[in-house]
Amino acid sequence: MLHRLLILSAALLLLPFSTSVQADRMNSSLGQLRVTRMAGSFDVPWAFAFLPDGSFLVTEREGALFHVRDGKKNRISGTPAVAAEGQGGLLDVMVPRDFVTSREIFLTFAKRQGRGAGTALAAGRLSADNSALTDLHVLFEAVPGATGGRHFGSRVVEAGDGSLFVSLGERGDRPSAQNLRLHQGSVVRINRDGSVPASNPFARRKDAQPEIWSYGHRNPQGMALDLQGNLWVAEHGAKGGDEVNLVRKGANYGWPVISYGRHYSGAKIGEGTAREGMEQPEWYWDPSIAPSGMMIYSGRMWPEWRGDIFVGSLKFDYISRLSGAPLKEAEQLRGRATGRIRDVQEAPDGSIWFASESEGAVFRISR
Repeated sequence: MLHRLLILSAALLLLPFSTSVQADRMNSSLGQLRVTRMAGSFDVPWAFAFLPDGSFLVTEREGALFHVRDGKKNRISGTPAVAAEGQGGLLDVMVPRDFVTSREIFLTFAKRQGRGAGTALAAGRLSADNSALTDLHVLFEAVPGATGGRHFGSRVVEAGDGSLFVSLGERGDRPSAQNLRLHQGSVVRINRDGSVPASNPFARRKDAQPEIWSYGHRNPQGMALDLQGNLWVAEHGAKGGDEVNLVRKGANYGWPVISYGRHYSGAKIGEGTAREGMEQPEWYWDPSIAPSGMMIYSGRMWPEWRGDIFVGSLKFDYISRLSGAPLKEAEQLRGRATGRIRDVQEAPDGSIWFASESEGAVFRISR
């Protein structure tokens, strides 16, 4: 009897915590929002993506990929071997528009390259029971490889024409972001079979990597298409100067020649904040928020937020909502569940989901 009372007492002590995590509230400019825990017990959840049947996929940086349905997660076999060091590992996951017929998914990851590693993109087919990846093959990998565990990027986005954009960090080698002979510090564009689109800006140049779409990026860990099909990235600056950029074909975004931040030592970066031929950010944060995960909202559940940009903060534990022209930070969505935000996505019903690295969980924001 005493044993049963002790168990009951322990359960009652845990109940308030469990309830607050499963269904919480978050303040916003549109009133209180409901925050629901959809799945948990992840070790550094890096990205997630929705499947057409309402279930979803979650990557863990150490290399695991999970299928989640009704809060229950099952590990998927057949994932690539990853260089899980520093910021490297299994990174983004993307489900293309034709998944129902193709069963194909795309993964970005840090791939071992000799003594170093580089960001790579792989494709594989998800089995009918969602338990395994088959026919896994690498479509692209950044060359040459680099040592160290910093600045892999990396997101993958399907463009309207079916081509794929992949964001790549400069791996901590600052000058490489200005070197078109290297992939580091760029956004690349490839066809779905891994070939290079003839319309890429440097496809015919012998002194450039043909996959490069834009360059001069530091470490873009957020990337999304807006409602008009334009590509945007959110990228880490150094000390200050985290940027949101509208990505244009062949454009140079300036790192490390121009920046609104400073080196961690406090020293000036490059030439200042502007140079002819280099793009200005649409928005920058100072102090830095460490942006990771980016979504541009359709307005399905909250029409007032249509077209707004949502970016997760790893440093200050909130989701930044950016709006207007010129772009500015309109509000910060923060609650007990937010923590280090690694990914932000819009669900098919218009609810906003996020992956919290510190909570090890995926949450849904709704009315």
